[in-house]
Amino acid sequence: MSRPRTQTVLFVCSQNRLRSPTAEQVFSRRQDLEVDSAGTNHGADNPLTAELVAGADVIFVMEETHRSKLQRRFRATLGGRRVICLDIPDDYDFMQPELIRLLEIKASRHLPAIPVTQEPEV
Repeated sequence: MSRPRTQTVLFVCSQNRLRSPTAEQVFSRRQDLEVDSAGTNHGADNPLTAELVAGADVIFVMEETHRSKLQRRFRATLGGRRVICLDIPDDYDFMQPELIRLLEIKASRHLPAIPVTQEPEV
């Protein structure tokens, strides 16, 4: 049985200190995803680059302002990549349980279902 292709996912927020690194940590547990995160602002811990955009199959932004900055700066690199706004405001701390729940609910609906291993019939 062949292993499904790994999907590359990029999470984007402003400073890459709270929301997108939390998302990266939460979704990096999945073996079917390759996950990274970046920030749109100058001084972000991991600044958004054309290479990160080009390497992503799907890009999640936390707010519409991040989508606007992404489209303005990297229009040529975006191509047909899906850019999904999660509408998660900058009101949470890193790894805050409420943030994790929101990310799991909002991002998971746009990602492949986690494969369930079938138990052998007895």
